[in-house]
Amino acid sequence: MDDFSPYKDFTSRFKMLVSKNPVLITTVLGNIFTMRLIGNKTHGDLAEIAIAEFINQYMYDFRSIHVGKDLFRAKSQEEDIVIINEITAAKFPVSLKAYGIGPLQLSTDKGFRMFPRLEQEGTDLIERNKAQEILKDPAFADFGDRNVLPLIYDEKQSRCNILIFDFDQAAREVTRIDRIEAGKRGRKHPIYRFFNSFGDYICEVRYGDATANALQRGLWTHSKNGYQYFESLTGGWIDYSHNPVLVEMFSHALVSSERGHALALARIKEDIAKLKPMPRD
Repeated sequence: MDDFSPYKDFTSRFKMLVSKNPVLITTVLGNIFTMRLIGNKTHGDLAEIAIAEFINQYMYDFRSIHVGKDLFRAKSQEEDIVIINEITAAKFPVSLKAYGIGPLQLSTDKGFRMFPRLEQEGTDLIERNKAQEILKDPAFADFGDRNVLPLIYDEKQSRCNILIFDFDQAAREVTRIDRIEAGKRGRKHPIYRFFNSFGDYICEVRYGDATANALQRGLWTHSKNGYQYFESLTGGWIDYSHNPVLVEMFSHALVSSERGHALALARIKEDIAKLKPMPRD
């Protein structure tokens, strides 16, 4: 990924905002992961609208639009929100991931190109020169062309992080690709794992054709095993706590009228105004 890409500029600005105003992101992430009290998957969908609103409220030079599921299904790119730089007019898609610490999907590889390309090499160990050649193959053209924003939570320790995978560093340091056959280590399908010169795990390509469930295919990594290939936008792990008032508010909102929602929204907007840092802070 280009160091001067619009997305890289955005993440740098995001990181700066968070470093100066940590309470903002701690509050938002705590609220997002509180949604797991409602349902194990609820937090993922709500994270999309929460981060979009976080950008709109607190990042003065950026605007964000939640794409929505219907539009998302029709998109050729993997995106959940679109971000616009109000100064440069640059517009770029972002795929939001809200995962527990561990396996993390970076791309569904919708075109199903990566796995078949690797299978052309047979079952032998793929060493550095061939591995680097493969990464330059058209099948891997989209390897680093993903604006993925992962929100990672560690429920056991009540901590969370926003981790950006460094595709460029990962690609540079791949020196070995191993094929793990089906049936080994509990795998239903074969996978290819990428390692650096020290034998450290980097990422993997999973089996699954274009008609398969998205979780059966694509490019994956591991937010614990591959931690050295991530940049933290929150400056490391931050502690969070659940917000039971938020759950109660949701339950009451669902059985109240639009008038009640308008009154509550007015009060919430007042609170946001108090939280906002000064422009250019």
